[in-house]
Amino acid sequence: MNWIIAGLGNPGDEYVGTRHNVGREFLMDIEKKNGEKGKLFGKKVTIVFPDTYMNNSGVAFKKLVTSKKQAEMFVVLQDELDLPLGKVKISFGSSAGGHNGIKSVEKAIKTKDYVRIRIGISPATPTGKLKKPTGEEKVVDFVLGKFKAAEQDKLKKAKKLVRDALELLVTEGRDRATMDIHSRQ
Repeated sequence: MNWIIAGLGNPGDEYVGTRHNVGREFLMDIEKKNGEKGKLFGKKVTIVFPDTYMNNSGVAFKKLVTSKKQAEMFVVLQDELDLPLGKVKISFGSSAGGHNGIKSVEKAIKTKDYVRIRIGISPATPTGKLKKPTGEEKVVDFVLGKFKAAEQDKLKKAKKLVRDALELLVTEGRDRATMDIHSRQ
């Protein structure tokens, strides 16, 4: 069975460069630089970019991920408001929190037992305390906002971690990828 890898985000040019599209855009870039037809890092994979808006992301996976075994080989790259910009976490079987795109995915595939690569998008103090927005309207404006020029270095660091996480996942498995990526941060 091959890995199915999805980059969540919103379709359309107006969303390019927004925080909510980081999963989609990272995967597009990684596929362009490290992929070939039907393969990523030399391994057979299926790469999916949903053509629905974030909150309906699950629609794209309902027919692709139809068993528990397939779900365990399913990877979703997503933005994560609860992590500081530059941090990357690999999760399996964890809660969607308040992420509506992830809630949609879990409803469609009927399980939480899949791999999530969570890409931090929130600003933080020098000591690491998150400075994320509060209130639904502020959160929506924030996640649909574009990254600032001063954030590009942390964004590049995160993209390298995501690239490495995907390579380890498809070549050595979830446990190795999780251990390696989490030990670097």
